[in-house]
Amino acid sequence: MKMYDISVPFAEGLPTWPGDPSLLIEQVLRLEKGDGARVSRITFGDHSGTHLDTPAHMLESGTTLDDIPLSLLLGRVLVADLRGCAAIGVAELAGLPLAGEERLLFRTCNSALWSRPDFSPDFVALTAEGAEYLVSQGIRLVGIDYLSIESFSGDGAVHRTLLGHDVVILEGLDLSDVPAGVYELVCLPLRISGGAAAPARAVLRQF
Repeated sequence: MKMYDISVPFAEGLPTWPGDPSLLIEQVLRLEKGDGARVSRITFGDHSGTHLDTPAHMLESGTTLDDIPLSLLLGRVLVADLRGCAAIGVAELAGLPLAGEERLLFRTCNSALWSRPDFSPDFVALTAEGAEYLVSQGIRLVGIDYLSIESFSGDGAVHRTLLGHDVVILEGLDLSDVPAGVYELVCLPLRISGGAAAPARAVLRQF
């Protein structure tokens, strides 16, 4: 059974959204210095790398990580190959076989951006109309292969539309090696009590 790790490596130098905390890893104890073990201090923002956004990220009374059922983060997922699209709108989504699907991941040209050392503002994103369309189709989890589902110039409307309908958002994926198709998603975010977001390890398994 083939598996794909679609998480980005959690390492210093990982691009972050402008204004978010940088990922820092500091070695506190080192074997080479005579310490009895290796221990590191890791500092990062809750939207670092591959991460899950919950409704509390944008909504005052939105649900937090405590309220997201694990059943939503495990199960059948459709990976759509939308490379070549400048933006993901209704026209791009209408051609996808979304009937009966609850989970959807977008493979775009964004996956190539992870090779750049700095944040890239010109990534492909979902439009506001596209977000409304996904809600109308019953999608409950949507993911994309860069740091935000919404464009760099967005005003939060995409997030508010999705999160306001309890659609969780999985951002910061690397789908560069994943062919379009149906898989089993295994996505486990850190269990941060009351958290609005959290880094996650996300894996796809072929059925």
